[in-house]
Amino acid sequence: MSGLLSGGHTPIRNRTVDTLAVWGDRRALAGQPPYRVEQAVDLATYTAYARLRREVFVDEQGLFPASVAGDLDEVDADPRTVVLVARVVGGVDDGTVIGGVRLAPIWRGDDIGAWQGGRLVVAAAARGRYAGVGAALVRAACARAENEGVLRFDAAVQTDRVRFFGRLGWMIAGTTTVAGRPHVLMRWPINRLAAVAASIKAPLANLLAGMRPGGPGFVGDDGAPVPGTDVVAACDAIVPSMVERDPYWAGWCGVLVNLNDLAAMGARPVGLLDAVAGPTVSRVARVIGGLRAAAERYGVPILGGHTQLGVASALSVTALGRAEHPVPAGGGLPGHAVTLTADLGGEWRPGYSGRQWDSTSGRRTAELRALLDLPRRHRPCAAKDVSMVGIVGTLGMLAEASGCAAELDVAAVPRPANTTVGDWLTCFPGYAMLTADVDDRPVPATHPATSGRCGRLRNGAGVTLRWPDG
Repeated sequence: MSGLLSGGHTPIRNRTVDTLAVWGDRRALAGQPPYRVEQAVDLATYTAYARLRREVFVDEQGLFPASVAGDLDEVDADPRTVVLVARVVGGVDDGTVIGGVRLAPIWRGDDIGAWQGGRLVVAAAARGRYAGVGAALVRAACARAENEGVLRFDAAVQTDRVRFFGRLGWMIAGTTTVAGRPHVLMRWPINRLAAVAASIKAPLANLLAGMRPGGPGFVGDDGAPVPGTDVVAACDAIVPSMVERDPYWAGWCGVLVNLNDLAAMGARPVGLLDAVAGPTVSRVARVIGGLRAAAERYGVPILGGHTQLGVASALSVTALGRAEHPVPAGGGLPGHAVTLTADLGGEWRPGYSGRQWDSTSGRRTAELRALLDLPRRHRPCAAKDVSMVGIVGTLGMLAEASGCAAELDVAAVPRPANTTVGDWLTCFPGYAMLTADVDDRPVPATHPATSGRCGRLRNGAGVTLRWPDG
């Protein structure tokens, strides 16, 4: 923590303050290792790391030739490469670099969420004196990769270090070679996608057993055809914490998510009903303000609803639409191509970076209605709007409803610039539709959205991510 602490009239300026030392307990201080892991940010640190690498990989192990380049390669020249180093803390060697590791995207082109770690090194003189340096560097690299939105993190490991990485939780993924010598390809398990699905959608099958929401042929849809009519109804509630934190945006999203549900079924919206509750007039007024603004922008009337004051914040919206032949979420078959159609305009909603992409609040009515009309014009075999479980989770639901597995080509997924793959595949993207159809029926013109074929339904169950290396 850098900053200013005032003690009496003597301020402490421009130096790092160890808050644990100031306010922490002695047992925590005694348990701290005599080194710290940090990112290299200056030439001297990079030089010290490069010197260690040469001492170990060239001089000690003979893994690379004793040429000028030594173990340096194109990864070192990649500006996206992150180097983490371990420095001694305290004593005569304070600040000395005793170890390091690098991590970077696997492919030199667009970062598609697959990174590799490598060149893990600990100085020979430090291996007995400073226990756990290598493990600390590996753990820090894993944490940094996940923080960068990475969904796959690999490392080529020397055969005698496989057990070490295994104890840290890494898994064997195959074999490879480095500098002509056999290595083991190992992978750090990043469970971000599974965790999102497990926490939000996984329990629903048991909870809804026997209810068959949607009726025959429409299990798994977010809307439900009303029997004997051409009416399609959709109902969604907004998370209460969001209603508390950002009531206007909660109101906007209450309209947005329900109209997307209708759109996925090829239904034209007719009107909305809302149920709003809150502890104060002010809170409820802000929710209603968001509802009204979104309804006016989309050109869909609010037909009625219910309002309650003096209670905990809550919001539920029902949307009504019409479709003579609704598009099901479960109409896919093995072999069908998967397409993502998404509005890539906009930005992260303030306060929800990495979780909610706002592509709708800046759109005009004509643009929003054109987006809602896309599935009705296309009429794919199966369609589902991307919900809070993100692109991968929603594809899993479409595949499950269709009795299939799904394969997603990560590099082919349309994605806004300056978003990580991990964030984009797990966020709520504003407007995004996943469709499954035969190969010779491409999605029609999609302005202002972008479409890309990025997967396929297969026999089996679950979702597989496919990378350019297969």
